Amino acid sequence: MTAARDVPARLGTPDARRCLQLALAGLWLPDAVLQCQAFMFTKGFAGMLAAAAAGNPGWAAAPVLWAAHLAGRGPALANAGFATVQLLIALAIAGRPTVKAGLAASAGWALAVWWLGEGLGGVLTGGASPVTGAPGAAVLYALLAVLLWPGGRARQQEPPFVAAGSAGVLTTRLAWLALWGSLACFTLAQASPGGLRRTFAAMASAQRGWISAMDQAAAGLLAQRGAAVSAVLAVVLLVIAIGVFMPGRAARAVLVLAVAVAALIWVAGENFGGVFTGSGTDPNSGPLLALLAAAYWPRAAGLRRAGDARTGDGRAGGAQEPVGERAGGERPVCGEVAS
Repeated sequence: MTAARDVPARLGTPDARRCLQLALAGLWLPDAVLQCQAFMFTKGFAGMLAAAAAGNPGWAAAPVLWAAHLAGRGPALANAGFATVQLLIALAIAGRPTVKAGLAASAGWALAVWWLGEGLGGVLTGGASPVTGAPGAAVLYALLAVLLWPGGRARQQEPPFVAAGSAGVLTTRLAWLALWGSLACFTLAQASPGGLRRTFAAMASAQRGWISAMDQAAAGLLAQRGAAVSAVLAVVLLVIAIGVFMPGRAARAVLVLAVAVAALIWVAGENFGGVFTGSGTDPNSGPLLALLAAAYWPRAAGLRRAGDARTGDGRAGGAQEPVGERAGGERPVCGEVAS
């Protein structure tokens, strides 16, 4: 029986961290595909890069304009390079021998794109809003690359959630608090009676068909209600921000809420990342926020250990099952909640 249990581990069945790494690689693939759209091989691509400088202070805008000028001198070559790099990052993360190189490249490339391609996500312009993708998809790619880094410090026990394996529990929880807390602040900064209506009306003009109709309907629904809706959204985002500090089952409920909010933002606010416009460069922040929530999902073993501590239950002789392992040394496999 023990030998049978050891088979998945010997065959290299991916654990929860590896599953999340593969999901991150999967998100880099559509980036590479979208970069191959016809529009991207024209000077319009350089113009799109230059537009990211608008509203930023001079020190932040100057490198963006330099990158746009450089891309404009050979847009086809520059865009082919962008697509190739993103494809190689996806393949490197997907390969076990190259995963560290892929994650390192993911973090470095994403931070460069965040500045030179997204203008720091617009966070310095005064117009950043999580509804439209702030603080920028690229910085989330970089954060995920750090949180999903393989290995980590040697421990006798598995961390309570996957993201904590690279930088420790407190550091990763503070990173979550900073991210979602900033989203709440951006939301409040943009709160006004007609603010969300104008945002959705502007998005409708850039979309087609049923997506444009959806944006127009949302703009009409939010007319003169933008401040109230923004306030409610900010409160929800603050609850999510502190959710990872809650006990296991409460944290899970908040993470489910985070995924729901990310999905709502992605569909209603980001219009699926603009992938149907012919000029979208990535799926935007919604899928990345959902993947981030999965990286913070509490392990079932950690919940059992907390329950045993409260009730005084334990195994014979006080021995406890090692967190993250089962009898016979079997590792949890990809897709299992108790990973």
